[in-house]
Amino acid sequence: MTAITRRTLGALALTTALAGFALPSAAADKINVGILSLTSHSPSIIAEAKGYFDAQDIDVEFVSFQAAQPMAVAIASGDVDFGMTAISGGLISLADKGVIKVIGGALQETPEIDGQKILASKAAFDAGVKTPADLKDHSFGITTTGSSFHYMAHKIADKEGFDRSEIHVKPLQKVPAIIASLKSGQIDAWSIVPNIAGALTKGPEVVEIGKISDYVDDYQVTTVFTSTKNATEKKDLVERFLAGLSEGINDYNAALVDKTMSEEDTAAIVGMIHKYVYSDQPLDKADPRIRAGAMRINEGAALSVASVEDQLEWFKSEGLVPDGVTMEKLVDTSFVETR
Repeated sequence: MTAITRRTLGALALTTALAGFALPSAAADKINVGILSLTSHSPSIIAEAKGYFDAQDIDVEFVSFQAAQPMAVAIASGDVDFGMTAISGGLISLADKGVIKVIGGALQETPEIDGQKILASKAAFDAGVKTPADLKDHSFGITTTGSSFHYMAHKIADKEGFDRSEIHVKPLQKVPAIIASLKSGQIDAWSIVPNIAGALTKGPEVVEIGKISDYVDDYQVTTVFTSTKNATEKKDLVERFLAGLSEGINDYNAALVDKTMSEEDTAAIVGMIHKYVYSDQPLDKADPRIRAGAMRINEGAALSVASVEDQLEWFKSEGLVPDGVTMEKLVDTSFVETR
């Protein structure tokens, strides 16, 4: 027979008292995620709406940006924790300073999926710009020097065999300014994602003359990036973020790219996206635009290292980033599958 001592009785009483109370769980990690109002930013939106980040003990707040460069600066400063956008000269320079790392891949050009279109103004088309090969000595709209538009223009020149200086890039700062200039014939050509391209070519002012996938092999259009501090000191957080994001990527591809999801579930996905993309329009008008803007996002945020390296070498060749920037400074390949 076990002896019951006063100490044992006290321990039993404490255990009984605590049994009715659950210990508080650890608070979820609060993070800010930078997004642009583009369909390609949908995976993180879906992951938040469907609770995939919650399942990783992450509390997400979205921060909206109008361009890639300010997002990179915000991540470098710590105001934003993760972002997904095109590689820019500013991002590479921040990586060279040791404050930003690319940790995964996102939007990628693939031949079987409708991708970025090369467009010409109707005026240029009528004057002989029928294919990208005809862009020699013609103007091409870009947002800023060193933007993805700039890179694409030069890749067209490279493959068509004329000098990069013979395609005259025109920095116009913002996409709406490029659209206005193309429609009015002030610039001859541009390249843009399929939903915007499709809307433009429905009118009489713009003509499609090619596609970017013919000029850039496996183009890693956008990447996932974070601060170097997160990548080195908060690896568990980075892994959990990418796990939640990957679930969102799977749903995005199933609903909008592969179209293997039911229409009911797809409509629900579009509704989630609409909170941040084309939110200034009624859902019935935004729905087809969201669907038309879908291009494949790499499963598991896999990264095409070869494409990133090609972009880095282009930036160097144009003198837009320091020659000393290396892939090791720019990319941390420890988090996702690479190819």
